[in-house]
Amino acid sequence: MKKAILLLSATLLAGCSSAPETPDCNCDNTPPPVTSQPVSDANKKAINALFAYIAKEAKKQWGDDEYVESSKHRYVKYLDGYQTRAHIDFEAGKIYVSTVAQRQPMEKLQKAIVQTVLMPADPKHVEQFTDKDIELTGKPFFLGQIVDQEGKSIEWEWRANRFADYLIDNKLQSKIIKRGKAYYVQIDMVKDHLEQREYQYAHYVRDASKRYDIPEDLIYAVIKTESSFNPYAVSHAGAYGLMQVIPKTAGADVFNLVKKKPGMPTKEYLFDPANNIDTGTAYLHILKTRYLRDVKNASSKHFSMISAYNGGTGGVLATFHNDRKQAMVALNRKSPRQVYDALTARHPKDEARRYLQKVLYFQKDFNEGKI
Repeated sequence: MKKAILLLSATLLAGCSSAPETPDCNCDNTPPPVTSQPVSDANKKAINALFAYIAKEAKKQWGDDEYVESSKHRYVKYLDGYQTRAHIDFEAGKIYVSTVAQRQPMEKLQKAIVQTVLMPADPKHVEQFTDKDIELTGKPFFLGQIVDQEGKSIEWEWRANRFADYLIDNKLQSKIIKRGKAYYVQIDMVKDHLEQREYQYAHYVRDASKRYDIPEDLIYAVIKTESSFNPYAVSHAGAYGLMQVIPKTAGADVFNLVKKKPGMPTKEYLFDPANNIDTGTAYLHILKTRYLRDVKNASSKHFSMISAYNGGTGGVLATFHNDRKQAMVALNRKSPRQVYDALTARHPKDEARRYLQKVLYFQKDFNEGKI
């Protein structure tokens, strides 16, 4: 089974991995394709096989009812033969560290707390799809987002160990589950945890905004919608990182049209926050200047870009007509309000309808200083 997991991981990592560079994009002069690029079935099958493997191993220890898996806004890392886990809810700002180990449960819980609060800011040092220990290296991701019992940030192992001891001595909880007894502690992030994560990536957002002529508030709103600033985010569709980029579609478009290089980004490449924000923003640039360049009204184009980021250009056009050329004509005949109403009420995908509403809501929040 371990060999199978290695093979699946290799499939997901296939492609080109290199540092981001300043684009030389002539997207404005290139006609849009007839159809959108399909999502890679191989990539989806591989990522879903990894999710299935984790589920199988974790359920042996936790049972079906207590199993929790990672999602776009939630990170779950299993440890210690899948008996112990860290569950991070980025939207709620809460962390749950739990164990069902029957031998030395407190020692295993203490170790897991330390690894969780000192989890590295660089996601490549955390193997999400195994039960291996978290490599404690570099700046902790939660620095500033978690404080100890004295109200101090946790950067060093000695302070993390002391905090873990405090939690076990004073905040330990337990419950009976089908597979035995579970012990856990809850860690609340600081009130402005979202802003703390936002600050970590502000310079990447600013640089990408200038590089691709995409508003900063839109980039922030997409990140908030896609992942709640969770750099470890991964979905069953095979989307990775802060802006939930799918390698075979948006990633390949950016590599080929903007970076002028063959292939597509790897999982490791997209887990790097700088690369992810660069790639996601570059894709918004492609939507604006290539696939949706014929949308005449600026507000209508803005709504269409956001919708297309989630549901594809084809989904946007299908909202207005089943023929792409006639769809563009129909779209341009409508007012921005009518375009918005159509995309939020008649888009073929329910998720895309809600997506446009969420991103615009978070854009407003950003401009009001709420994110």
